[in-house]
Amino acid sequence: MGYVALVIFGLGMTSLATNTDVIDTPGLSAVPGVAGIVVSAAGFSAVLGAGLRVPHPSFYTALWAALAAAVAYLAGVWIAAVTSGVDTAMAASVVGRLAVGWAAPVVAVAAFVTAWAAIAVLRTRARPPRWPWERNDTEG
Repeated sequence: MGYVALVIFGLGMTSLATNTDVIDTPGLSAVPGVAGIVVSAAGFSAVLGAGLRVPHPSFYTALWAALAAAVAYLAGVWIAAVTSGVDTAMAASVVGRLAVGWAAPVVAVAAFVTAWAAIAVLRTRARPPRWPWERNDTEG
């Protein structure tokens, strides 16, 4: 869930900072953008989930997760645009603008940061903080 929140925050803040819409195509609703984020989360989760199953996950998994998230985002937008009635050329134009603009890099960076953090937490075997009375120290 943190990945989706970071993507939405990143896209929203970049949209505000640049004063542009993420998808700026007349006649296209918000459905392709939402579908792109959902499909992106599925691609991100699949790659990161597979990468975290190994005993000592590599940080290179974060790169693969970022690539998968960005490609899945573009594929999700294209599929949703075509199924919503836009012709394939217009859908390809939208995806092309997302790929070379700022939207796909924002999705990739959000995926990389989230995946890197998940791998770091797993590799360090981090545990939640505990109060002194919850510890099993013999010195207490």
